[in-house]
Amino acid sequence: MKNFDKYKRLYDWKKPKNRTWMDNEIKKAPIWCSVDLRDGNQALPNPMTLEEKIEFFDYLVKIGFKEIEIGFPAASETEYNFTRYLIENNKIPEDVKIQVLTQSREEIIDKTFKALKGAKNAIVHLYNSTSKIQRDVVFRKTKEDIKKIATDGAELMNKYIEKYPETNWFFEYSPESFSTTEVDYAVEVINSVLDIWEGHIKTKPIINLPATIECAMPNVFADQVEYVAENLNDRDNVIISIHSHNDRGTGVATSEMSLLAGADRIEGALFGNGERTGNADVLNIAMNMFVLGVDPELDFSKINEAKEMYEKCTKMKVGPRHPYAGEFVFTAFSGSHQDAISKGLKSIKEERKQYWEVPYLPINPADVNRQYEPIIRINSQSGKGGVAFILENEFGYDLPQKMRKSVGYFIKNVSDKLHRELTNDEIYKSFVDEYENSDKYIKVISYSIENIENETKIKLKLNIKGELVEKSAVGNGPIDATINILKGLGYDFEFIDYIQQSSKNDNEKSDAITYINIVQNENEIWAVGKDKDVLKSSLLGIISAVNKINI
Repeated sequence: MKNFDKYKRLYDWKKPKNRTWMDNEIKKAPIWCSVDLRDGNQALPNPMTLEEKIEFFDYLVKIGFKEIEIGFPAASETEYNFTRYLIENNKIPEDVKIQVLTQSREEIIDKTFKALKGAKNAIVHLYNSTSKIQRDVVFRKTKEDIKKIATDGAELMNKYIEKYPETNWFFEYSPESFSTTEVDYAVEVINSVLDIWEGHIKTKPIINLPATIECAMPNVFADQVEYVAENLNDRDNVIISIHSHNDRGTGVATSEMSLLAGADRIEGALFGNGERTGNADVLNIAMNMFVLGVDPELDFSKINEAKEMYEKCTKMKVGPRHPYAGEFVFTAFSGSHQDAISKGLKSIKEERKQYWEVPYLPINPADVNRQYEPIIRINSQSGKGGVAFILENEFGYDLPQKMRKSVGYFIKNVSDKLHRELTNDEIYKSFVDEYENSDKYIKVISYSIENIENETKIKLKLNIKGELVEKSAVGNGPIDATINILKGLGYDFEFIDYIQQSSKNDNEKSDAITYINIVQNENEIWAVGKDKDVLKSSLLGIISAVNKINI
């Protein structure tokens, strides 16, 4: 690629003191704040209607959000009306705080507080951009000018809470574009705002540190967060919040590292919706905690419901490889992966393990209300383990280990010829057509058995290539006697083994299944007999195997 030399580090800073955050662990959930209805909504080609915003709000409450940024009420009548609707119709539970955004201008702050009149708990989120490029290019103002914008807004907010004493007020300040702001200057502005708010609000102020533009690796942002935490006025009485965008594709990592660096709160959106490349994906971060044994305090136990709500209200699509919620995330196409998953699931069941440990599946799909059925998908890249898994879990065939290779290659060839993935039903039909109860050349019309001392005599009426034949023979059992009849008819093969079992399919009355293994001219042949009657399943199995000799 050309022109890489036209770019430079947007933020070049190293923490002057030893960093300690790398040794920390995430041991509890942060305070979560959804910005789906504001940041996520403003990024949609077609913003949500009032009805969709109401439905989405109810869902966010349902899954456990206690703080929800609902909009910018001074920016549009839709956002203002939505705020009023929630308050006037008592749609906000007592333990939920609604959050609204405001710029540092009196007419905007005035309308913002009017929109919130009557709310029980409300967060007013003040912001102004502080980065050097914004100061120099957009606003053409000095550092002092930019700081004054922040402090003027903070002072106005102090005045307005006196007009609406019935509300429990929470204040939040964001030095927008914090990620590209000189960190010492950001601390200076933040502490100036905190000084103004001190003594005026009864609640802890929220200092939100936005990675408005992801411009460095996540560890650099974590260093910035740790530095701010170490230099805040009265740190213990301040909530540090993170609002990360995803320009570098590391919004989740930036948020997680920021928690290690001292952040208390995460702002983000379901499935990472937001401006440009989006916000940090709250669902992703929460589920990452879940698989580490930490209660995320958000309920994604019905993850498809989250996906459906998001797609319905935003008209956006969740990608098939999206962590935890994508169509294919509990799917394995690779043969070795399929085999490992199948063995892992069997081990969990048989050993009754306390902890979930399955190769390639960091999470039990059932914990998010996904099903086992789509875990194994079969195409030309698949292997014996995956096919065996489908046949056992969907159709009740527990293939012998030695047979799995033969069946796996056969099904792969079917997929390869069709140049596509096979459905479970197609796998089943292909398996049955190839292996089960074959009567292509020899067909059993009837049979009878007679026990003679230590031997079994069997009498068979067969249709062999259109000709009726009646034969009898003795052997040490029905299969041995049948083999003697077939060899007497000129079929040359070596009988290797047979395995009998009951069908594991709970949807129908249990069938007897017999797996037959023979060899002809070093060619290994497998076949299956299946019938309600155990003896007949054995006869059908050996006849099916011999029928494959003629193919």
